[in-house]
Amino acid sequence: MTECSTDTTQVTFSFFKPQVVTAAFDDGAVTSNAGVALLAQLDQKLGWTERLSRCVLDGRNPLFVIHSVHDLLRQRIYQIALGYEDCDDADRLRTDPLLKAACGRHPFEDADLASQPTFSRFENARRSVEVYDLNDAALGHYIDRRRRRRPPRRIVIDIDSTDDPTHGQQELTFFHGYYDQHMYHPLLCFDGESGELFGVLLRPGNAAAADDAVGELRRIVRRLRAKWPKVKLLIRGDAGFATPGFYEFCESEGNVDFIVGFSTNVRLAKMAEPLSSQAKEIFEHTGVKARLYSETPYRARTWKRDRRVIMKAEYDGQGHNDRFLVTSLRARADRVYDWYRKHGDVENRIKDLKNALFADRLSCHRFVANSMRLVLHAAAYVLMWEMRARLEGTELARAQFDTLRLRLLKIGARVKTTARRIWVHMTNACPDRDAWLLLAGRLGAPSG
Repeated sequence: MTECSTDTTQVTFSFFKPQVVTAAFDDGAVTSNAGVALLAQLDQKLGWTERLSRCVLDGRNPLFVIHSVHDLLRQRIYQIALGYEDCDDADRLRTDPLLKAACGRHPFEDADLASQPTFSRFENARRSVEVYDLNDAALGHYIDRRRRRRPPRRIVIDIDSTDDPTHGQQELTFFHGYYDQHMYHPLLCFDGESGELFGVLLRPGNAAAADDAVGELRRIVRRLRAKWPKVKLLIRGDAGFATPGFYEFCESEGNVDFIVGFSTNVRLAKMAEPLSSQAKEIFEHTGVKARLYSETPYRARTWKRDRRVIMKAEYDGQGHNDRFLVTSLRARADRVYDWYRKHGDVENRIKDLKNALFADRLSCHRFVANSMRLVLHAAAYVLMWEMRARLEGTELARAQFDTLRLRLLKIGARVKTTARRIWVHMTNACPDRDAWLLLAGRLGAPSG
């Protein structure tokens, strides 16, 4: 946040002896977001917000346009990455000297950035086709990044859903019995190995986990196959995606494998009973948690064919923990289960999106406007993921996004300008100085 006031009113505190502590708002242009310089440099290197701006149709009269689509997108996405998730925050940040510079404006001489009403009009003016194209841009960015390296032999797609509580009169908010609340029900797709975001889809609150999953996966699979025809694809999901339509889609696409959790039923429990009893006997004999695997061909009433079901029987001091999977893979049952367990890491990615980047702030009335908001938060995820990827070899290479923001972006600085430079003066006592400079160097900003 910027404080440009020249008010010389002083406040005196007596908590320190023998001296007094005096505070005054008289230090000129100061920012608490010095790390936005890293975001802007990264964005320029990737061309990320410029790419997004090409997906938005600007129907405004150019004679009256002060803030271009590109300006609006990068200001909004940078603010989300910096921890300012609401449009209202723009009213306080629009004068921030370094944020203005990051958005291509002189810190002091040019007009201020966009305000809250401008962003509200921008988000509510969007159409479904634009939101679709913005969502698809994340997949296009992923493909472009990976094609610079050796063609991938396998790509793992983790699909999951999450709850997004609503508290107003938003369109298509409904009560969901499983979550016991009024909500939206976003669908999310990630690269299962790197954590990159393929796309997000906002759905009504009463949608089941698997609703629209086939359509979203079809978009992803066909774009990946268009680039890499021979790539092997593995889709992982929890039991909410265990539907005939999901299996049939994977089987019809060819060379698309799947591992999906499967809910226990009476028939499967009976089939697994001997394995479960054996696990209990082993634990009682050794005192060590026992985990056994088996498999069986299985056909539910709604299936047109048999499919492979893997059974895991586990027993420890707290009792039985049996699980079932449906899969098209032919590997050993224990290896398939280990691959499925890695799907659990998707919760950390959802945490980055929802908690660190506040993707649950969907408070517009129109459903399409809220879809637009979700895509903007996903765009901030892409930028933060790219930042973390460039910290490889450091302790921050696996840090959560809120940690990255706290340590590298939320840094106080004094901003000054000369005829040739914009100076950003940060304290030499900054604890993450080395990591900040390392990242700046990897983004093409050499020290000197």
